[in-house]
Amino acid sequence: MTAVQRVELLTLEAWDLLGEDELWRSELQEGVYLRFPNPSLRHQSALMELGVAQLYQQIPAPLRLIPSVDVIVDGSFPPTVRRPDLIVVADHPGDDAITVDHVVLIVEILSPGTRRQDLVTKRSEYADAGIPHYWIVDLDGGPSVEALRLQDGAYVGDVVTGVLETAVPFDLRVDLTALA
Repeated sequence: MTAVQRVELLTLEAWDLLGEDELWRSELQEGVYLRFPNPSLRHQSALMELGVAQLYQQIPAPLRLIPSVDVIVDGSFPPTVRRPDLIVVADHPGDDAITVDHVVLIVEILSPGTRRQDLVTKRSEYADAGIPHYWIVDLDGGPSVEALRLQDGAYVGDVVTGVLETAVPFDLRVDLTALA
């Protein structure tokens, strides 16, 4: 016999009251509190290389690159709050919560514990929310990036290895081999 456990859905207010968790990476999916292991050393090294060494130098003002911060994907009840590896925002008013209307690009680096979330669930959520660009970085067998852009409500794009050169969402050249 299987027991059913009732799950209490969180509001954004309840989510905010939880505060920061240093042991786990947490997100809110349609009101359900999710916990994931913190990223590995390999993941964090790739994040620093991609974000600090490469993207930060190339992002034009007034855009801003922000690592590992909560993004309110859907603020209605039950809410969804994600914590992407990197985001690029435009016109963000400082210390306020980051909502999808400020996000130009989301970058997720695949990890064993979040792979399905990043490839399936978040892809769908981010497209539904209207986030114009979504990159999925895979460190295995490459590394590679699936550079997606929103077109007619769905993401389209190509998987790139070696060097990614693009003019959207802005002029960029990313050496993916440096992420290995």
